[in-house]
Amino acid sequence: MRLDGLGVPVYPYNQAASNGNGYIWIIIAGVIAVIGGLCLYFTIFSEKNSSKYKGFMAWLYDFVKFKKLYITEILKISYMISAIFLTLASFAVISNFLLFLCILLLGNLALRVTYEFSLVLLSIHENVSEINKKLKK
Repeated sequence: MRLDGLGVPVYPYNQAASNGNGYIWIIIAGVIAVIGGLCLYFTIFSEKNSSKYKGFMAWLYDFVKFKKLYITEILKISYMISAIFLTLASFAVISNFLLFLCILLLGNLALRVTYEFSLVLLSIHENVSEINKKLKK
């Protein structure tokens, strides 16, 4: 074993991967994740427990069971961030005025259309889910 100037052992850069320990751990982690996920799903997060929980556990239950979707808020925030970034980044090419206008106008237009399309799909999903709930009653 080599030591550096301070007497600390120096290990080869990829020692864990070279002898297979890293890959074995990935397989073990995958098996534990599958077993743990199935156990949680069929015990703590089963439908029979839905009315038992209060406070944080009720929120966690709804989160894990996808009772409320957070993607619309995430999309709206990421749209604003992306639009500001695209607008500010377009000034990097202001020396080429035509390219600047294309990025500024067409880039923001394409971004808006993409996000609106995503939100329309989510809106359709929410409306269909609401109709299904009303039909079941």
